[in-house]
Amino acid sequence: MAPLGGNKGFTLVEIAIVLVIIGLLLGGVLKAQELINNTKVKNYAADFHNILIMLYGYQGRFNALPGDDALAGTPSRPGSTLATTPAGTVGNGVINGAWDTTTNTDESCLFWQHLRLAGLAPGSAAVDCSSPSSGYWPKNTNGGQIGIQSNVGFVTMTGTMHGSYVICSKNILGRHVLQLDALLDDGNPATGSVRAIQTASAGGAPATTVTVQDNPADSFIVCMSM
Repeated sequence: MAPLGGNKGFTLVEIAIVLVIIGLLLGGVLKAQELINNTKVKNYAADFHNILIMLYGYQGRFNALPGDDALAGTPSRPGSTLATTPAGTVGNGVINGAWDTTTNTDESCLFWQHLRLAGLAPGSAAVDCSSPSSGYWPKNTNGGQIGIQSNVGFVTMTGTMHGSYVICSKNILGRHVLQLDALLDDGNPATGSVRAIQTASAGGAPATTVTVQDNPADSFIVCMSM
């Protein structure tokens, strides 16, 4: 006598179909995540290149570096602020101050105001470098602070960085660091023109490939010398 209700289990064909559907769904999720990651990495890379384009655009127009412009505040640069720290160095061809300075009179802070007043960068020209969360600072796709300084007195990580300028971007997750380094440089976060360090270890030696791989969810600072 057959069981009441006609209950029966799944056939092998039905189970196989379900497994195929699950596999397709998982594959789609992974592919979507890969596309998101690739887009973020490309956006990070664009930040580095765009800042250099802005810098050279300003230099070509005014024959001076943004932030280091000795004519800031004059009629030819209306509304811009003349840097005063360190005293007597404006116009020397060096963007003084740390890339993440909190001092409003540093050249590395005023760099952004000069670019914005020249129409070369988006954002507010009301200077406020007091904190990384200030709306004055440009941010990367993950909300991390971006900045630039001349390759003088660079202390975010140890080791010699080559080039005239160093551009740094904060709060880049470890899972994106190696891909970004491979896109811009040699794929090794401890060597070359692109280097990275865990945010909590700032001031120390650049992170190794193993450190980055072992900490995919950690926040890193990535710097590129140009």
